Amino acid sequence: MIESNVKDDISKNIRKTGFIILSFYIIAVFFMLFFDSFNLLDFSETALNNQIYAPPSISHLCGTDRLGRDVCLRTLQGSTIAFEVVFLSLFFSLLVGLPLGLISGYFGGYIDKFLSLIMDTIFSIPVILLSVVIAFILGRGVINAAFALCIVYSPQYFRLIRNQTLLIKSENYVEAANISGVSTMTVIIKYIFPNVITPLPVLLTLNAADSVLVLGSLGFLGLGVPANVPEWGSDLNLALTALPTGIWWTALYPGFAMFFLVLALSFIGEDLEESFNK
Repeated sequence: MIESNVKDDISKNIRKTGFIILSFYIIAVFFMLFFDSFNLLDFSETALNNQIYAPPSISHLCGTDRLGRDVCLRTLQGSTIAFEVVFLSLFFSLLVGLPLGLISGYFGGYIDKFLSLIMDTIFSIPVILLSVVIAFILGRGVINAAFALCIVYSPQYFRLIRNQTLLIKSENYVEAANISGVSTMTVIIKYIFPNVITPLPVLLTLNAADSVLVLGSLGFLGLGVPANVPEWGSDLNLALTALPTGIWWTALYPGFAMFFLVLALSFIGEDLEESFNK
């Protein structure tokens, strides 16, 4: 009993920590979007009068980079790109994986075999390798990066929804609806869909954490968003050349920003998974 209470307390603390960290990022994103919409912050590379590679100080709390840009502002701006790409990629993944999983699991037969073969083939390719190849073919861009991640994660949603559909379509209430003459579309939307989406929040949260790392990897390799767009992975790449000379701040803050976002999403995802398994 005591051990169970301790586990529950740890779980609550982990979930609370994850939401607190995530809330800071959400607030930062809204502030950056507000400042950008009214042009209150100048991220232009042509009007920079700051000292390059200035160490952290009162005027620049996180220092400046090789172009004199404030590292704090650039890191905060990178959070908006991370959220945008992650949201779009998971949204597109759901648009692809959810309906295909429902169709495959409900109808079965050759449709199921064909879709499962395609999705299993994509799923068998390592995430980083597949995303790099797709991003290289599509080129840089927010939509392109999101589309590359969409192809990577769609098979996971397909497999989850398909397996859930296979289980639920054999339930008595679904068979009764089919016997009573209810249309196939109504059965899928009314009786199957609400029951197969229950585990989706767990997968969405864990994939969000993973996609932050994949986006950072693409940016580090120069395959993510355009070079003029603040992004943590590309900033870490640029920081590598200065790191041996003792300029640590250009790598520290983007790295920390990525680490804590992944940590928060992982905490929330793990807690949701544990709650779902109960």
